[in-house]
Amino acid sequence: MNILIASSEVVPFSKTGGLADVVEALPRELANLGHQPVVFTPAYRCVRGCGLPIDRTEVTFTIRIGSKDVRGRLLRSHLRDHRVPVYLVEQDDYYDRDRLYGTEAGDFADNCERYVFFCRAVLQAAGVLGIPFDILHCNDWQTGLMPAYLRIEHGHQAGYDQIAALFTIHNMAYQGQFWHWDMLLTGLDWKYFNWHQMEFHGHLNLLKTGIVFSDAITTVSPQYASEIQNPPFGCKLEGVLRHRRDVLSGILNGVNYDIWDPAHDPLIETPYDAATWAAGKAACKAALQRELGLPVQPRTPLVGLIGRLADQKGWDLVAEVMQQWVAQRDVQWVILGAGDEYYIALLRRLSAQHPAKVVARLEFSDPLAHRIEAGADIFLMPSRYEPCGLNQMYSLKYGAVPVVHRTGGLADTIVDATSGNLAADKANGFSFATYDAHHLDATLTRAVHVYINEPRQWARLVTTGMRQDWSWTRSARQYVDLYSKIAAGRRGDLVH
Repeated sequence: MNILIASSEVVPFSKTGGLADVVEALPRELANLGHQPVVFTPAYRCVRGCGLPIDRTEVTFTIRIGSKDVRGRLLRSHLRDHRVPVYLVEQDDYYDRDRLYGTEAGDFADNCERYVFFCRAVLQAAGVLGIPFDILHCNDWQTGLMPAYLRIEHGHQAGYDQIAALFTIHNMAYQGQFWHWDMLLTGLDWKYFNWHQMEFHGHLNLLKTGIVFSDAITTVSPQYASEIQNPPFGCKLEGVLRHRRDVLSGILNGVNYDIWDPAHDPLIETPYDAATWAAGKAACKAALQRELGLPVQPRTPLVGLIGRLADQKGWDLVAEVMQQWVAQRDVQWVILGAGDEYYIALLRRLSAQHPAKVVARLEFSDPLAHRIEAGADIFLMPSRYEPCGLNQMYSLKYGAVPVVHRTGGLADTIVDATSGNLAADKANGFSFATYDAHHLDATLTRAVHVYINEPRQWARLVTTGMRQDWSWTRSARQYVDLYSKIAAGRRGDLVH
């Protein structure tokens, strides 16, 4: 199949979050399976530092945006494996900026206009590249207009009429809502600005538009697909999602084991695998303790946390539990991330007061993230909600036993260490269902108890997790099955 994948960001050209990693990894695996993916993304200023060649093409376009004509050009590059072509939509007035979506003061005021242009440019370019696309795979609100344009404006044009549209939601909280007059920028008839299609409480909603006009909808875990059909996770679009539940499914994101595998990770002290983890993790733990200035204590549990310091990531619970534990328990804490000023101040205070127990690196460092996964005994990820999550899957591979809140992708990947699950060799971590500090405290206490007092059970948890396969190959096959289904459905519609 020929698959057009559209995204507002993709590694190594641009990145603000996990979306960029997904849109780099999935096409690579689709190519491994014998398909022909092509990626489209904006030519932001940051693409100049991507480290890959970028060539100008002869493809240009003039697109009507509201009352003006805007010109652009298509650039061409490829993903890092050299097999998957990447086309970049160049329009410097829109994309030649320091950041992708906004400044510290807020979103860019013309974001609707910027992504109207991107959506129209991609579909226009798709018609002149000479590739008979079977699938248009859109990602998040920035591409939400593409399925609408495909059906409304191109639905009966040769070369477009056989294309099936898939829309993937990576996080329901980000919807691309704009005031109603921005409907004029889209160029679509006002008749589509209604509560069934593009309107949402008087606003234009581009996420809703993508949901309504696509042949199928996915999100990034089966549990999250269920959760978003009800409040609060549906973020007030739960009714729209329930209406389309027959074409809504969840496919877990995968892990790139070329990068995240302790057996051949050049960033950690000692390589190890499921057979050699005990000695390997001991060496990596000691190296991490030395690097961060912690006492080198082999049997003191080391808890790692990586990611944004924000309530969504469970930091309201972590803050409460940590303040009790540092005063009462012999546990080391290593935190890597940035975020809310309140949590930054708290961590600075705790690390100053308890330097032998708390180290906080208030930044993001990919090499240090690898070393924390390799050196930690426990990885804490009590997110309030988590559409998929990747760190818990990295942790499984590195033998850092996850402690998680049972939500979204965390529920789909972490099996709680109950006696039954342990006996069946299914358990790979610890989880709690009720989101409050009491249940986090109890679950973390349970994990520490097993680590200290039940080494055989702990070893079973570690090896079970390390042997599991959360690779992108597994996820890509599920996407291919869905692509085939909706492509066949689109062909059937044309016949009838």
